[in-house]
Parts: sequence; structure tokens; C-alpha cells
Amino acid sequence: MIANEIVTDHFKNVAQYYGEFRPKYPQRLFELITEATSEHQHAWDCATGSGQAAVALAGFFERVTATDASAAQLEQSEPHWKVAYRVAPAEASGLASRSVDAITVAQALHWFPLDAFFQECERVLKPGGILAIWTYSLLMSQKNSINQIIQHYYRNIVGQYWPPQRALVDDCYRSIQLPFKELNLAELRATPLAIQENWTLAHLKGYLRSWSASGYLQQAQYQDPLESIREELDTAWGEASQEKTITWPLTLRITKKP
Repeated sequence: MIANEIVTDHFKNVAQYYGEFRPKYPQRLFELITEATSEHQHAWDCATGSGQAAVALAGFFERVTATDASAAQLEQSEPHWKVAYRVAPAEASGLASRSVDAITVAQALHWFPLDAFFQECERVLKPGGILAIWTYSLLMSQKNSINQIIQHYYRNIVGQYWPPQRALVDDCYRSIQLPFKELNLAELRATPLAIQENWTLAHLKGYLRSWSASGYLQQAQYQDPLESIREELDTAWGEASQEKTITWPLTLRITKKP
């Protein structure tokens, strides 16, 4: 487990890209969360970023509290009448005890002080409430040459700038012991979840710039982090305005408080 006493804002340098270029989660993800939850009055989306998951949850819950330790991220959030955004670290939500039916963490659990966060989950969840966490793997296109460039960028260009917590994402969160009993999502073995979007080259580049490691490289080298792969990526993509299908395998784990 990883514990940080000081909250580090890994996305302050890339918040403008994060809000605009991060992918949207599939509807089936939120249906599974809703089906696992007995009541649907109040959801807490922790480390909401720019609010992608929070706004989706608003379609299933009466109200959503969306917190993030990064004020810069919340400045890019999508407004919704059911969603209340505020700055708060994962381990200190400010929510009332036993006030939440579901807690969601989208692609962010690896940044948390886990023991303290799980204690907060125990405090704020109602009996029978759920904690749902998910993460997605490195993107893939239908063109192998593009995938090879992305892999090279991920491992060799920005690789040294990834915070150590990123290893938990590469492991699909399998090594993290969650605090409550895990639900058996048998249907996902037959039909795994995935994010899928059709993007232009500009959107892909914006997404790559939204990575925390890209922000750290730019801060260290004072240059566009994509400069070293720009020509090769442009050639592999072809016509820049042409859309290509991008896919991210998604891992969902849901636990239920007794």
C-alpha cells in the first residue's frame, strides 16, 4: 500500500487537457454500480477530476458529491444540477457518517493513502453501501504502428516521469486489498468492460498530454512532451481529421459494506 502524508497534485500542469480530452466511461459501468446498490439517494465520487464519472452517476442517484484534492481539476469540471463539487482529499471527505449509498473512484485509487481512505469509506458508507473502483489500461487502436508509438511514448519517453503509484494501474489494481467483501461480477468474465471512442489525431494528442507524466516531462524539459514522437505519429495516423477507434480495457471491482 502507498501512503502519502502530503497531497500531491499530479495534474495541476495538465488540468486543461484532462477536462477536455479524457475518455467517457461506458454506460454499462454505471448500470452495474447501480444494480449493486440497494439505495440511490447519495453517491460520493472521490477524486472526481473534471467530473466525468460524477455527471454519469447523476443519472442514477438523487445527488452526487464530487470531491478532488486538485482545485485546478475542479475548475475544469462539467456542471450538473445534481452534482456538488468541492475540494477535499480522499481521506477527509467532510461528509456525514453513514450518509452515502455508493462511493466511486475512477482511475484514481493509486494516488490515495489507502488505509486512511478505507477508514473514511467505513465511516461515510451506510450499512450495505458499496465501494466501486475501476481503472483502465493503456489505450489501443486498430493500427499496430500507432500502438507501438504509444507504447514507446509511455515506457521510454515519459516512463521516468511516472509517479511510482502508476505501477498499481499497470497491475489493474489486483494487488490492492479492498476493505469490504468483493462482489462476484460473473458477467464481466464473459463480456469484459471497455471504453471505446472514435478520435481524431488532435484528440489523441490532447489525451496523451493529459497524462501526469507528460506534465512532469514538460515541466522538466520546457518542451511539448509529444515533440519526440510527433512526426512518426502523424505519419502512422494518416489524415489528421480521420477518426479512428480507440479502446481501453477497463477493470471494475465492487465491494459491499456489511
